[in-house]
Amino acid sequence: MSGYDDARTAARALATEAVHAGRDDLARQGLHAPPIDLSTTYPSYDSRGEAARIDAFAATGAEPDGPPVYGRLGNPTVARFETALARLEGTDAAVAFASGMAALSAVLLVRASMGLRHVVAVRPLYGCSDHLLTAGLLGSEVTWTDPAGIADALRPDTGLVMVETPANPTLAEVDLRAVAHACGSVPLLADNTFATPVLQRPAEHGARLVLHSATKYLGGHGDVMAGVVACDEELAGRLRQIRFATGGVLHPLAGYLLLRGLATLPVRVRAASESAAELASRLAADPRVARVHYPRIGGAMVTFEVKGDPHEVIAGVRLITPAVSLGSVDTLIQHPASISHRIVDADDRRGAGVSDRLLRMSVGLEDVDDLWADLDQALGGTASEADATSADTGTRAPAGAH
Repeated sequence: MSGYDDARTAARALATEAVHAGRDDLARQGLHAPPIDLSTTYPSYDSRGEAARIDAFAATGAEPDGPPVYGRLGNPTVARFETALARLEGTDAAVAFASGMAALSAVLLVRASMGLRHVVAVRPLYGCSDHLLTAGLLGSEVTWTDPAGIADALRPDTGLVMVETPANPTLAEVDLRAVAHACGSVPLLADNTFATPVLQRPAEHGARLVLHSATKYLGGHGDVMAGVVACDEELAGRLRQIRFATGGVLHPLAGYLLLRGLATLPVRVRAASESAAELASRLAADPRVARVHYPRIGGAMVTFEVKGDPHEVIAGVRLITPAVSLGSVDTLIQHPASISHRIVDADDRRGAGVSDRLLRMSVGLEDVDDLWADLDQALGGTASEADATSADTGTRAPAGAH
């Protein structure tokens, strides 16, 4: 890219980048829509040159110059998505994987390969992230702490500090800049799945790695599974080496769908956030609801604790889809203690604020009044019945949205 192009793209607004990043070369090729390259291998008549390129990749993990070599080493369609996501997050690079858990696993393997197996983490995290760390499945050892205790939890073999903000599922928020300062020289990984770069860019606050379950808002339509890490080029090179060795590559069709999803990301997130804020306000005023959680930075996620039986709410929705996952154009609701965080020890789960009455809702693009009508009928009962249930179970009174 020329210096003029660098200066031009540096000045673009996020909404513009979402549409154009990763597509800068299309007009020069006489194309409008990005192509999908499904090749697994590519012809090469220069085996000496290819050997040199592979040696360079083995040394640094840098993307090989010239034509593609092999699908596990890299793919042009996936590379377009990586370029776009890095621009949106404001990082040097991004490395895509077959799922969010594959992406997190690659980060842990990179740090472990350097003899840095210890992780400091703040709960709550996504349930499977919590389990991966707690179970030590990749040989890692975790110390759980609150944000204020991060500095004291660091050890000489600490390779990573991990936070998720807003957190899954409580939507608790941490001060990324303060956490990054507490990390010192240890890389901070921030899971930005819920916020997306539309609402926050953790790299601007000191995070060295930004993790996404791209299955969620980046794809945005519930039809692609992927993960991605945005980071500096040094770490990206190591992540590419792990991806090549372990095979956790993203399929080109998924890369194409993700690039297409990014184009509407700002519009989708802002529209869904407007509805989510309205629903959070209505839920906070409803006597059948004990507590509502909604992030200060906004977003399309709402969690709330009911006074009655949360399973009855799940069974009672008709327009809203009772399903795990989030970030789709349609609204989803689930019971974290039963599904997304079931794998987390019950005491640890509750200690992190994931109560047995907590419901997590990912607000989509439907009309907000239609969504409220569905919630209203699913909550059922009357205010007096809800108060009676609350008294019987010891559920706390409404605390309002926060």
